[in-house]
Amino acid sequence: MAWRGMALALALLLPGGFAQAQTVPRTIHLIVGYPPGGVADVIARALAAKLSVQLGSTFVVENKAGASGTIGMDVVAKAAPDGSTLGFSAISPLVLNPHLVKSPFDPLKDIAPVASVMYSPVLLLATPATGTRDFASLLDDARARPGTVRWATSGQASIGHIVLEQLRAAAHVDITHIPYKGGGQQLNDALGGQFEILSTNAGPAVSAQIQSGGLRPLAVGAPARLAKLPAVPTLAELGFPAANLSSLFGVFAPAGTSPILIEKFNHEINQALASPELRERLLASDNVPTGGSAESFADEIATEFEDNGRIIKAANIQAD
Repeated sequence: MAWRGMALALALLLPGGFAQAQTVPRTIHLIVGYPPGGVADVIARALAAKLSVQLGSTFVVENKAGASGTIGMDVVAKAAPDGSTLGFSAISPLVLNPHLVKSPFDPLKDIAPVASVMYSPVLLLATPATGTRDFASLLDDARARPGTVRWATSGQASIGHIVLEQLRAAAHVDITHIPYKGGGQQLNDALGGQFEILSTNAGPAVSAQIQSGGLRPLAVGAPARLAKLPAVPTLAELGFPAANLSSLFGVFAPAGTSPILIEKFNHEINQALASPELRERLLASDNVPTGGSAESFADEIATEFEDNGRIIKAANIQAD
């Protein structure tokens, strides 16, 4: 990309620029846009520990939760672009939230994608309220009894809601959306049969209920079938590629951070993701390692920003 080449040339021309641009700060603050103890926080801390060893820098993990990750990303956007502040977040504060509420930063100009880290699959699960055994039966029920099939998500305009709207449009079905605020009560109500279908990100608690038979997986939003659920098809396999969505997480830097530093961080993150211990930690939490270049991560974000804007407008989705 032209801007990357220009920035690198400038770094080389300025006195001491090359050395300064390549210097990794001794202390790096990793801003996590979610509360302590959750899956995202656990993975962020495991990644920080790995990077600390690889880079010889001290990583200070700071939780800045709120507004579905937007508060944490705002801290990153407003930090000095010197490599001393990075962020760990899902991409939703950049590609989803800005279409619904006014963002305190420009999602495509104030944040620099560094590296994709993992995706969290979206599971479609049948609850005890229904005898649905597979995805085709779900659609048959929805067509036979319009509006009576209830589908719970973690909230209005959440990724689960976007998946539902894509299915509604593509399959021409009338399914009632039940938005929750978060996942705890949602899971309890699912087990109690308060609705027929639950869409939720994968995680240990959900996995335990699937294994016990309390919830039955019908489909998964993911680039490929999950190793733990090899018999469960992706939504793309079922003929709904636009609904085949998952939550993508990654590392970000303030815009203006040296391209050399971004490349350095990207290289180290990819190296960390290749380590058996971090891969096992990710897979154990039902998340799938990703990685790749900063450019490809930025392209994914730009594409999803455009796609979500179109979906939200077409479905007239409003924020809570």
